[in-house]
Amino acid sequence: MERILTLNKKEQKRLRVLNEVEKGKMVMREAAEVLGLSERQGWRLLAAYREEGAAGLAHGNRGRKPIHTLREEIRKRVIELAQEKYKGFNHQHMTEELVEQEGLELSRSAVRRILLGVGVRSPRTRRAPKHRGRRERYAQEGMLLQIDGSPHDWLEGRGPWLTLMGSIDDATGKVPSAVFRFEEDAQGYFLMLRPVVEKMGLPLAVYRDRHGIFERHSLKQEESLEEQLLGQEPTTQVGRLLKELGIESIPARSPQAKGRIERMFGTFQDRLVSELRLAQAKTLEEANRVLQAFLPRFNRRFAVPPTQPGLAYQPVPAELKLDEVFCFKYYRTVGADNVVAFADQRIQIHPCNGRQSYYRARVEIQERMDGSLAVYYQGKCLATQPAPAEAPVLRVHKRGHLVTPESSAQPPSPPRLEKKLLPKKEILRWKPGPDHPWRKPWKKKIPWIKKPLTDIFTEQLT
Repeated sequence: MERILTLNKKEQKRLRVLNEVEKGKMVMREAAEVLGLSERQGWRLLAAYREEGAAGLAHGNRGRKPIHTLREEIRKRVIELAQEKYKGFNHQHMTEELVEQEGLELSRSAVRRILLGVGVRSPRTRRAPKHRGRRERYAQEGMLLQIDGSPHDWLEGRGPWLTLMGSIDDATGKVPSAVFRFEEDAQGYFLMLRPVVEKMGLPLAVYRDRHGIFERHSLKQEESLEEQLLGQEPTTQVGRLLKELGIESIPARSPQAKGRIERMFGTFQDRLVSELRLAQAKTLEEANRVLQAFLPRFNRRFAVPPTQPGLAYQPVPAELKLDEVFCFKYYRTVGADNVVAFADQRIQIHPCNGRQSYYRARVEIQERMDGSLAVYYQGKCLATQPAPAEAPVLRVHKRGHLVTPESSAQPPSPPRLEKKLLPKKEILRWKPGPDHPWRKPWKKKIPWIKKPLTDIFTEQLT
């Protein structure tokens, strides 16, 4: 069966030269030299031309479907998943999900070619690279952790705005721990750092920004009386935590200085947002569950081997109790009745540790992550219990009845009054009339002419 094909420019040239050979105007040795072929290959082409005509000069696979072409059902499946289940995923992320979740072994270029054929482009835009020298990574895992928080619409309107507080190892790019919070706060850093200390150990240093959570600014925060008496430098709860753990705290001077964690947040705002959308997460608890399942896969995909093997994490000292370190610490003075006040609570201290009274003692109150309170004096925990309510609390009236001591333990909240929105008063502004002196043109005053004193006295007398 004769094939009807369209010859390209190269094949058309061969056709013209072989026609000259057929007419006897050119020998095969000259034709092969013109075509850039060997003489033997020229005789093969001439034999095919004589047998099949011009179609014999075309490549044998012309018009045939390649053996490695994707089946049409696979192509339709990829397009369907990209438009429905994995809508909003970038091409690389979707390729990985197709392999892990759907069992479709496709290359990124194949997925990209299929999606671009139907107009589905990657949602993440790439910025042009900036010419900036990058800092060399630390040599060993655990030498430096970069920590920061990223507020973002992680739930894409399905829930509240959240802040992702995470850490990344400078040597390997692994994310040892991360947690979602409603805002960047000290408790969030406590909850993020404790799993790292429990599972891996103590990192040598952390790299962070100059946020007020880490350090006090002299213009905004003053030293407490206790710090002035002890000669201590002003510190925050997170700063105190790092100091007690023996972790060096290094402040960054610019966002570019901690670019590793900034780029990590950029990747999370693309991939993790897609994962949260796929799981239909709407609350803080659901977002944290998706995050904990996402971190191991992220580390397997993006982690790099360190320059030096081994871990630089230091073991936690045996005498260090993590519950007494990962907590908020405050200082208070004990009253004459052995009661110390903290916020809206009153704590009764019992005689213990060989001491009957702690009157005027400066004690340390530890507020644990579970909300419990513990009182310490000179490093020893004191025996305490909630103190009875004071008389002003017992005399609180509610609806004309006296509140009993039993009901005063949990005083009900008063009814919330609804604020009535009063209409705004119209501000009447006075405007000068058209004949007001303010609207008249300004006239230049005649300068005063000096006169002799005798003339001035004469004018005053007359």
